[in-house]
Amino acid sequence: MNFTRVRAFIVVGALILVAAAFVVVAVVRDSQRGVAAGRDCPPGVPRASLRLPREPAAVTVKVLNGTGKPGVAEDATEAFRTRRFRVQPPAGDRRRVKGVAVLRYGPDAVGSAQLIAAYFLGRADMEYSAKRTGRVVEVSIGNAFQQLATMTEVNQSLAQLGEPLVPPGACAAPATER
Repeated sequence: MNFTRVRAFIVVGALILVAAAFVVVAVVRDSQRGVAAGRDCPPGVPRASLRLPREPAAVTVKVLNGTGKPGVAEDATEAFRTRRFRVQPPAGDRRRVKGVAVLRYGPDAVGSAQLIAAYFLGRADMEYSAKRTGRVVEVSIGNAFQQLATMTEVNQSLAQLGEPLVPPGACAAPATER
């Protein structure tokens, strides 16, 4: 064996030892050991369910007409129904919505609201309220609404939106509760 080959083995061996030392130090000094989502949540703070539903049938939607034009909520409700969502009877909304839509939801429906936001290609305004109870996501249709996204667009939108974030003033529910 010549000198350059021996020197190469020494350098590679030293790099392997340094990398192993870094891994050992990182594992030993890990400050996140034993930490799980929701365990350190103060009493009285709502626990937000961040789990994205696997199927639309797991999500209940109530559509409100925020446009003032008749029939908009009924058409949107039917569009959600054909996409296999559970729907409640449509209603009117006292507040007028200028954008595409406004999604109103509580801690139990954070993941569901993220899924529904994908059907609006992320252009719906999200309104979280810690006081809301239940898993129903209220969708107030606005003047800029044209139609719900196709499945391909929904999948692309979900990839862009990413995982649901914990809303302000809430804690993430443990995975077993989600």
